[in-house]
Amino acid sequence: MAGGGKETPRQKMIGMMYLVLTALLAMNVSKQILQGYLSVNESLVKSKQNLTENNTRVTKAFEASIGGNAAAKPYYEKALEAQKLISEVDKYISELRAKIVAHTEPTALENEKIADTLNLRRMDKIDDYDMPSHMLGLGEPKNPEKGAFTAYELRMKMSGLHDKLVAMVDAMQKDPKTKFLDDDYQGIKKKFASIKPTDSNRDEDGVKYNWEMDNFYHLPLAAVYTNLNKFQTDLKNVEAEVLQVFSGASGKLAIKFDAIKARVVAPSSYIAAGQPYEADIFLAASSSKLAAGDMEIWVGIDSASAAAAITANRPLTGTKVDLAGGEGKYKAPTGGEGDQEYKGVIKYKNPDGSFKIYPFTGAYKVAKSGASVSADQMNVFYAGVPNPVTAAAAGISPADISVNATGAGVRVTPKGAGKYEFNFTGTGECMVSVSAKTKDGVKSQGPPIKFRVKPLPKPELKIGGKFAPQEMKKGELGMVSGLGAGANGFDFQANFVVLSYEVTGKAKGKLMQESGSGNNLSGPAASILKGADVGSKIYIDAKVKGPDGKTTSTTVGIKVTK
Repeated sequence: MAGGGKETPRQKMIGMMYLVLTALLAMNVSKQILQGYLSVNESLVKSKQNLTENNTRVTKAFEASIGGNAAAKPYYEKALEAQKLISEVDKYISELRAKIVAHTEPTALENEKIADTLNLRRMDKIDDYDMPSHMLGLGEPKNPEKGAFTAYELRMKMSGLHDKLVAMVDAMQKDPKTKFLDDDYQGIKKKFASIKPTDSNRDEDGVKYNWEMDNFYHLPLAAVYTNLNKFQTDLKNVEAEVLQVFSGASGKLAIKFDAIKARVVAPSSYIAAGQPYEADIFLAASSSKLAAGDMEIWVGIDSASAAAAITANRPLTGTKVDLAGGEGKYKAPTGGEGDQEYKGVIKYKNPDGSFKIYPFTGAYKVAKSGASVSADQMNVFYAGVPNPVTAAAAGISPADISVNATGAGVRVTPKGAGKYEFNFTGTGECMVSVSAKTKDGVKSQGPPIKFRVKPLPKPELKIGGKFAPQEMKKGELGMVSGLGAGANGFDFQANFVVLSYEVTGKAKGKLMQESGSGNNLSGPAASILKGADVGSKIYIDAKVKGPDGKTTSTTVGIKVTK
């Protein structure tokens, strides 16, 4: 059940059952196993019924919405056209199914209407391979028939329906009254592709299989019958997609304010002592559904330049602001100090597809940070090793500064004026606060500063002074008498200790293995390295203890070269 739209878990389950049963058919399974098609067919019938009922409800609701939204009417009229096209092919498949059953098992039609969904459980010839193929004009695969109620005619009707639906939405996309958002337009065309017959072109006995043969040739009545119900379910799914996309199109092109928040806008966010603070406080309405296709926010461009770019169908210049929940989230670096100003525009898409420009301006003041905390060796902290830290505050002597830290099991040790050592027993985030002694007591020097605390990197073995070498010369290996370990590229001084090892490799054509403890190789282990065969691989597995007390397993495979 391929398609561009989403499928329910039930539909996915049905699809999996259908594929499994089709695979079983290829194995020439017995009539008893063909009974499995009964469950798949009945699930398809129930899905068709549910989709039909749901599509009817959506159509009625769609029609009722026109009274409050005149823009929905052209979409509704097009939806009815699409439903009519789909219904014609659906009716044809019902008639074709009944004719196949009448041709294969005439008694199954007794007391049944042609348009009714026939019941496979009351049929005896569900394993008949010949009559359905003959009825559908596939008695001779190299020379298929093209008359009425044949597999070829069904292909033409399905393919024709696909082409008509695609042509319909293509024409709608060019008309402002029936235009879709780009994602909806592309999505529904992908959904239409699910009903277009496609040849597999697989070769069997010199015959290339087409769509008709894949679905009907030399398949039992149970499979042919279920395939036809599957096609009708696909049509109902396409109809549901049409109703969903068409009914929602006019609403998506109009803004709906569903997010109301209190906002405070102040002329300045930096106030000198003794000056009054002023701000505008109001309710602001926005739409959480606004996305890039509906609205764009640009910083660094004025309204005149934006309008000229839109008129000339050129992209806007400047910095594009990310949208989240219908709101722009603007961030800018603050390198220089003092007053900073910025301006920009909001480019909003009207329901008729045109654009309107809303200009804005903003200002803020950048002041020097009250306090700074820096990790002396890296921009992060590491658990298990001492982390040297320097703290400072503007206008405060280092001797009068005190540091407090929380998180990740931190322990702070003073190491001199403005110097500290941080040790961590955990990982995550660490918040560092700086305070200073003043004539008025101890005062905070700004908000806490956040640092990341990461675990130590995984250690690597050092063989002959090299980190995890991929290959070594036989002569170099013969000189190795011990193992080392460390974190390659790690700037901290971290002591890693080899606890145990195991050396495996071919020496003089014989596979050998030796193990030991500590970092020094035993005589037998060293002899494996010394006698290693050129072209073979030596594997060394070791357990290494890090400065954080954790033991890690590490392995290196070394190719022996001349």
